[in-house]
Amino acid sequence: MTSPWAVLAALPPSRLDPSPDRADELLRRELLRPEYHEQNLMERFLNWISDRLDDALATASQASPLGWAGAVVVFLVVLVLIGLLLSKARRTPRARTAPGAVLTEHRATAAELRRRAEEALSAGDPGQAVVEAFRALTVRQIERGRLPDLPGATAHEVATSLGSTYLDQRGRVDGAAALFDRVLYGDRPATTGQAEGVLALDDDLAGVR
Repeated sequence: MTSPWAVLAALPPSRLDPSPDRADELLRRELLRPEYHEQNLMERFLNWISDRLDDALATASQASPLGWAGAVVVFLVVLVLIGLLLSKARRTPRARTAPGAVLTEHRATAAELRRRAEEALSAGDPGQAVVEAFRALTVRQIERGRLPDLPGATAHEVATSLGSTYLDQRGRVDGAAALFDRVLYGDRPATTGQAEGVLALDDDLAGVR
């Protein structure tokens, strides 16, 4: 299993010194991987199966040849069941986490967040660009007094508040908030066009007087 530190080690040299927000997100995304939560349960299940097989084989060794045949049949059935369980586990979609706060404890200025978004986009990481661009948009509106500074506010809450302020941009704001949640908390990819759209929305809202 890939460790959280291996994720950081795999980054290109230009990104080996991430911002606190970036480092937090890398660790959070890695630790949300289902393997960290499912492996122990699967190991316990396999250990339980192994114990039952040991008991069955021990009993069969003291029984007649017919008993041995029964033990072999049980063993084969168990193997089939394990195969079915593993196959189902592979087909199960990765768990999604409930959307959380837009901003982290490491508060940056709108200008700094905007710079990170543009750098991420230039580096070919539109997903991170979406996250940083929406955060830049949020902080910029807080800085200008158009959005309440509510710690822990979700993207949906930000969109609801901004939608009442910028009625003609409500659809775009809602779309950007939903995209932010899908990328950051749903681990979904984003396109360059989507990232550019959030950056453009930040520009448009900043230009409204």
